[in-house]
Amino acid sequence: MEEHLSNEALITNDAIVLGLLMAILMIIFKTSNSKRPVFAKFYKYVPALLLCYFVPSIFNSMGVINGEESKLYFVASRYLLPASLALLTISVDLSEIRKLGFKAIIMFFAGTVGIILGGPIAILIVSAIAPDVVGGIGPDAVWRGMTTIAGSWIGGGANQAAMYEMFKPSNDLYSTSIAVDVIVANIWMAFLLYGAARSARVDKFFNADASAIEHVKERVEAYRSKIAKIPSLSDTITVLAVGFIAMAIGHIVAGLLAPFLEENYPILINYSLTSPFFWLVITATLVGLFLSFTKAKELEGVGASRVGSVMIYILVATIGMKMNVLAILDNPGYFLVGGLWMVVHVTILITVAKLIKAPFFFVAVGSQANVGGAASAPVVAAAFHPSLAPVGVLLAVLGYTLGTVGAYFCAILMQIAAH
Repeated sequence: MEEHLSNEALITNDAIVLGLLMAILMIIFKTSNSKRPVFAKFYKYVPALLLCYFVPSIFNSMGVINGEESKLYFVASRYLLPASLALLTISVDLSEIRKLGFKAIIMFFAGTVGIILGGPIAILIVSAIAPDVVGGIGPDAVWRGMTTIAGSWIGGGANQAAMYEMFKPSNDLYSTSIAVDVIVANIWMAFLLYGAARSARVDKFFNADASAIEHVKERVEAYRSKIAKIPSLSDTITVLAVGFIAMAIGHIVAGLLAPFLEENYPILINYSLTSPFFWLVITATLVGLFLSFTKAKELEGVGASRVGSVMIYILVATIGMKMNVLAILDNPGYFLVGGLWMVVHVTILITVAKLIKAPFFFVAVGSQANVGGAASAPVVAAAFHPSLAPVGVLLAVLGYTLGTVGAYFCAILMQIAAH
């Protein structure tokens, strides 16, 4: 499928692809803010953020662009994401975030348990219906490929690579596993973004009290309106400089720390603590948190979180363009396993949320901190409010540290289920 797309892609120049993505974002934002009844009715049911993610995936699936060949996601995730995290964190009130309580942690662990149990349960269900789908021997044993999905869905790319090294699936199986990972995870992310726009209704279903989350939003909005002013050119350049300086510091720390830990403390590879991306995201967020205690916090008055949100939306578009829904047609049985796996994860999340009356925000961010990691957990958190993005980062960090251990446990269970 990847070869087919790379041969067929109509636009291969990243400069043109970026222009296309920005045109898509502009049209979506213009129409979502339009007073015309047709647009008002449409966006009542379809969140703008979901379209920013879904429309690029259509272009990728149709072969107009090729998300796998493009370098735009790499640029957005390594340059724009760290900068945006620093800018979104500048206005955060850490004491208010702390008041969100233990439910966020409980929902995160519920998501982890859902992934660990979901893999073996999905294999057992499919083996009863179509045993050939989850068969195979040696490197072609399907469960081996699925261990890499477990690594990705509990932690991230580094954990996925760790599972690949441990269980050595064949290259064909690994590439199919990556397709399942990306498509199933991204379809679920689409549901989360849709739900974020309707969180009040979902909270009613859970009988959840979302007042603490609303309080954080209100505090940020009140602070923002108190210090708001029309930004000058100097203000805007300062905002951008702070974001990109934080990004640069993140790259410096990641470039020094990750190789040092890998060389001197190789056991930390199992916890993704040797991943440069892990330290990049952590450092940029910590820079933002540090600045939130200084006069730099007033940059929120000239649009720090607005600039950060623009960067997040560009990242969302580049994430969307990596999804090719037509890949499902290549190996539908494998996608059935992935789909059932995600259903188990979601069922456990919803059950626990109902029991502890957790707001949908905790469900969405707890899930995405597992399944999507540091690249997309802040995106889902920011869909509720830009000031909540740090919650997504903190939980994603927890996912990275647990990823390899949790995925290994899941792998053993899947191996047992497959025999």
